[in-house]
Amino acid sequence: MPVTVNLHHLERKDLHLCGDLAPQELDADGLDDLIRLNSPLHYDLMAERMDQNLVVQGNLELSIDCECVRCLKPFKSLIQLNSWAVCLPLAGEDGLVVENDLADLTPWIREDILLAFPRHPLCEMECSGMPAAPQQQARHGSGVSGRDDPFSPWAGLDKLKL
Repeated sequence: MPVTVNLHHLERKDLHLCGDLAPQELDADGLDDLIRLNSPLHYDLMAERMDQNLVVQGNLELSIDCECVRCLKPFKSLIQLNSWAVCLPLAGEDGLVVENDLADLTPWIREDILLAFPRHPLCEMECSGMPAAPQQQARHGSGVSGRDDPFSPWAGLDKLKL
């Protein structure tokens, strides 16, 4: 269920919104092959009306499942947007769409969460990447290098009889 604010209730007092937003509501599937949403987004927000604007501020928290770009190891990461705030006009060209006195905040939450996704998720900063293949380890560990190396691209040229 989307995060909505009843504007009629805001006329009397500020509203406290607290709950969870299902991962499907964020519509982020397929945006990044290395990031998946399997947990709900937790929100704790205060909404108030100021003149012709809706001001919402609070905290957003989402646990994401990632794959490391270097070693492809799965890991979890936590996105926290503390002191998140948005000011939305209620009228005018950029005005908030209101249906039955309800304003949907989900698109603005979604946008800021997507901007907080890691660009290159790493399981740890010192991640060295994929382990070397046994063939490469033997080549580097034997002290063989250059033209004498049987895996060298030059080894095939040395076999040519010109």
